[in-house]
Amino acid sequence: MRIRLGIQTLKGYLFAYAKLERITVNPAVMGGKPCIRGLRVTVGTVVGLVAAGKTREEILRLYPYLEAADIDEALAYATWRVEEQEVAVTGT
Repeated sequence: MRIRLGIQTLKGYLFAYAKLERITVNPAVMGGKPCIRGLRVTVGTVVGLVAAGKTREEILRLYPYLEAADIDEALAYATWRVEEQEVAVTGT
């Protein structure tokens, strides 16, 4: 899977962020936590299930409205957040 990155400047810092199509953030859904396609399933839930040793098939059985690509993007999002760095941009 390839992760597309977007670049944004905010308050003098340059941010690179993952452009993921299946991860949504809405303050009205699950308190604004990153969710899968606007559903009430958080990225943290999916990543936690993987960390607990659940297989992709088990997760899809537990949440039949999820798709395999949702699990991939949840893991990609979590990976990106762990590696995220802020870089100061001068002259802005």
